[in-house]
Amino acid sequence: MGRGKIEIKRIENTTNRQVTYSKRRGGIMKKARELSVLCDAEVSLVMFSSTGKFHEYVSPTTTTKKIFDRYQQTSGVNLWQPHYEKMQESLNKLKETNNNLRREIRQRMGEDLDDLSIEELRGLEQNMDKSLKVVRDQKYHKIQTQTETYRKKVRNSEETHRNLLHQFDGRDDDPNYGLVDHEGDYETEIGMANGGSHSFAFRLQPIQPNLQDGGIYGFHDLRLA
Repeated sequence: MGRGKIEIKRIENTTNRQVTYSKRRGGIMKKARELSVLCDAEVSLVMFSSTGKFHEYVSPTTTTKKIFDRYQQTSGVNLWQPHYEKMQESLNKLKETNNNLRREIRQRMGEDLDDLSIEELRGLEQNMDKSLKVVRDQKYHKIQTQTETYRKKVRNSEETHRNLLHQFDGRDDDPNYGLVDHEGDYETEIGMANGGSHSFAFRLQPIQPNLQDGGIYGFHDLRLA
């Protein structure tokens, strides 16, 4: 049985439409390759699906740009002229905007004011007053923020100072601090805050042996804490 005739119209079902596009795209790509190989033809095929997906085939011996250039030469149609005109129009608009901004900057600096009317000068003055107010508000905000930060630092420093003074005053009542007499000898010990100390003993002896006994010079122990 032969295949039935298919009516050429838009396929309403989305899934069927995508499947048909995929199959027929493969077929037309195959035909383009066959024409390029069998007939030594320069073929350029460009396709966009209904979802915007791009597909292209170009003969290995050429490029898409060369195909377009040959088309322009043959048909006498300039494909790039409308695009160039749009680009030129966009460039002119950008130049005009740039010139207006530069003129506005000069006017805000007090230049190019001769051509302005009274209304334009009044509007410029109002705009500058608003700008000045915004700048001043931002400056005062920064000053207030920095001042508050410095105040916090000062309060922290004062609190640290009070704590140190409190710790220092508390040493007077601590028995572990101070000079201590020990057994009537000439000894001094310095108490440490952690309750521990180390003592080193030294014995001094007169150089002359005959002065050891009964003299005014005796043995003395010195302790270094």
